[in-house]
Amino acid sequence: MSNILVTGATGFIGRPLCARLSADGALVRAAVWREGPAGNFQEGTKVVPIDSIGPDTDWTQALAGIDIIIHLAARVHVMDEKAEEPLAAYRRVNVDGTGRLARMAAANGVKRLVFLSSVKAHGVEAAHLDPYGVSKSEAEEILKRIAGETGLEVVILRPPLVYGPGVKANFYRLIGISAQGLPLPFASVNNTRSLVYLGNLIDVVVLCAVHPLAAGRTFLVRDGEDVSTPELIRRIAGALGRPARLFPFPPALLRLAASLIGRTAAADRLLGSLSVDDGKIRKELGWKPPFTMAEGLKETAEWYMRGKTESVGVMKRIFDIGGSFVALLIFGVPMLLVALLVRLTSRGPALHWSDRVGR
Repeated sequence: MSNILVTGATGFIGRPLCARLSADGALVRAAVWREGPAGNFQEGTKVVPIDSIGPDTDWTQALAGIDIIIHLAARVHVMDEKAEEPLAAYRRVNVDGTGRLARMAAANGVKRLVFLSSVKAHGVEAAHLDPYGVSKSEAEEILKRIAGETGLEVVILRPPLVYGPGVKANFYRLIGISAQGLPLPFASVNNTRSLVYLGNLIDVVVLCAVHPLAAGRTFLVRDGEDVSTPELIRRIAGALGRPARLFPFPPALLRLAASLIGRTAAADRLLGSLSVDDGKIRKELGWKPPFTMAEGLKETAEWYMRGKTESVGVMKRIFDIGGSFVALLIFGVPMLLVALLVRLTSRGPALHWSDRVGR
């Protein structure tokens, strides 16, 4: 019976992972931030508080007697970034903090560390990565170096977008839009996206924690099928029992609209392609996702419907979307086209652009 330490144990992935490990008979130790919520775990899970993760974190108590670490804790995407130097903030947690944990783990006799990285660290030049992607890529390199120096077994997983009960941010908002049956201008989008359901990701993490052939390997994971953005919206709507209302609109104009409000990254996620090949982990470890995408979306939709609040107005739902990128697509693009038309047919300037905004 293995003693397993899970960092980030109170998170979207961490909590159900701890439940799965306990059900499988592992002795689970959940590392939780000392100043955050303790969380509710299954009986038998030991909670160990830790200070903020960084280059000086003391993991001594958490590591005592541990055989395997599953390292989920990270500084993830921050929508309203407040740090003066975002990359430095990401590096402190994701790079220096991960390196500190790995070195202390090796010194304390830990056999294996499973690191949840990101698809952003896969096959992309560093110049094109955001600070989060850069930090994950650098963390992978540090772990490989420590593994070579100490003999610590390191397994790296690079998941794409993860969805499932408890999901937040953009996917949750997309569910909300789909539940309202609002028209969306994505029928003309022809892209390909890989996703992974939470239950599938947990299954593969557990496998990588114990499979002898996983040591020293880096794996991509996905559900097993890729979808376009309009197809994903149709499937989400179907799982919710709602109609999907999509209308055609030139993707180039959607990108233009997004760039005007500083939402280029959001547009890339909705309009661009990001597909991965998980053939390596299927061949080498014999892994197959236990859930289909249809099953994963059904579970996610049911969770959403159980928890949604009543009497949420349509406009509030729209403008909840992190700066209302979708609202711009629905309402702002036609207004932009009208303004451009006015400008083209007017003798004088129709629009005045100020150098200073927000004042």
